[in-house]
Amino acid sequence: MTTRPQVKAERVDPRPLAWLAGLVVAAALILQASFAHGREAPSGFADLAERLLPAVVNISTTQTIKNPERVPEMPQFPPGSPFEEFFKEFFERQMRPDSAPKRATSLGSGFIIDAGGYVVTNAHVIADADEITVTLHDDTAYKATLVGRDGKTDLAVLKFDPGRKGLTAVPFGNSDQARVGDWVVAIGNPFGLGGTVTAGIVSARARDINAGPYDDFLQTDASINRGNSGGPMFNLAGEVIGINTAIFSPSGGSIGIGFAIPSSLAKPVVEDLKANGKTRRGWLGVRIQSLDQELAESMGLPDSKGALVASINPGGPASKSTIKPGDVILKFDGRDITEMRKLPRIVAETAIGRKAPVEVWRDGKRVTLDVVVGELPEEPEETAKAPEKPHAPAGGQAVGGTGLVVAAVTPQLRERFGLEEDVKGVVVTEVKDGPAMEKGMKPGDVIIEAANKPIRVPADLVKAVDGAKASGQKFLLLRVENPQALRYVALPLNEGKKK
Repeated sequence: MTTRPQVKAERVDPRPLAWLAGLVVAAALILQASFAHGREAPSGFADLAERLLPAVVNISTTQTIKNPERVPEMPQFPPGSPFEEFFKEFFERQMRPDSAPKRATSLGSGFIIDAGGYVVTNAHVIADADEITVTLHDDTAYKATLVGRDGKTDLAVLKFDPGRKGLTAVPFGNSDQARVGDWVVAIGNPFGLGGTVTAGIVSARARDINAGPYDDFLQTDASINRGNSGGPMFNLAGEVIGINTAIFSPSGGSIGIGFAIPSSLAKPVVEDLKANGKTRRGWLGVRIQSLDQELAESMGLPDSKGALVASINPGGPASKSTIKPGDVILKFDGRDITEMRKLPRIVAETAIGRKAPVEVWRDGKRVTLDVVVGELPEEPEETAKAPEKPHAPAGGQAVGGTGLVVAAVTPQLRERFGLEEDVKGVVVTEVKDGPAMEKGMKPGDVIIEAANKPIRVPADLVKAVDGAKASGQKFLLLRVENPQALRYVALPLNEGKKK
């Protein structure tokens, strides 16, 4: 009898397949979310460009340059020289009162933010313009007027009357959500050539290029060439997250380092300009300086984050609060001050009249107080009296181990160093090789305080230095004033450079 082979039926375990299916679905959802946030590499930018190009405009300005009042004298030639008649005719034409003034033109870009004809551009694009012309993507040109400009952020708002023409406007996005590596599209309308589209990524955030007090630029490698100033930088959702403003280039052309004003800074400024023709900013009324590790250590701070209050403007909002010199502002209105230059921008964005909580470091501990934010006044022109440069030491008492020679304030020293009548402290008359020189202290500096205690005579400073050394401190905190600034200095307590 033949034996039939037995076939063993085995059931397939469905759990691994379910896990695999779940993984595929999760991956699809992640890719979909990534694309929705504009972070997935696109296959192209054609659809986006087609939608956004009509909102980008060319801006041309005309400035009239009048004939100079002073014309150089005609050179003298020997009688009968062939050059005599030529130069005579030229100079007579230049002196003629009815000769036509010269006209200079400049070009830039901008973008429409409102179907009523409001355009945003850079302030430097329309600076000193007599006439402004806005040219749309279809080459239709309109005369525009200046609604308002803000030099501190290099922004301007223009207005033209489109009549019955329908305009394409673009919205602002949130630049704070932009990450390094995100795709961006820069569009300009330079030289009247029509819309020019370039693409790249966000290369860096919060760049300070010393363009103004509120520098917080986005850096991109998308090409930004001449004539593109004032044009928009878009995310992949078609929102303006930056306004192209500057490039870093030794040749004048794009080398992949461009800078854009972030929309988080531009949007409130544009809204102010559009509504009021000017910008209203919050004001604290303090002079601040950055912290280094030595200053932080001398104040007992764990790190160098924050803004050190060097002085308080008389009559300013801070003078009506309990903020005082020597405080380190760690938080303002609930926002961390991770570095000194962030404070002016945060205060400027705060509503005028708002009672804002301020967290400061004072006497080794955190203290919370309130201040009512004021309105930043127009900057008056200040002319500081420059002190005379001393040619020889003026004598005084040496402060051992610091390199300082100081003296009590006298009328002669006030005159010599250009000091104010009400200044109190000891005057630095000489700085020798040592810690004070390394910290940038100079003759003419006035030491007002040491370790938050007033200094009136040289013996006070010597006592403060000796006391700090005896207690094992590495640094002595000095408050130093000169005709240009008031600042804090963490003076190292050592014996200077060894010879």
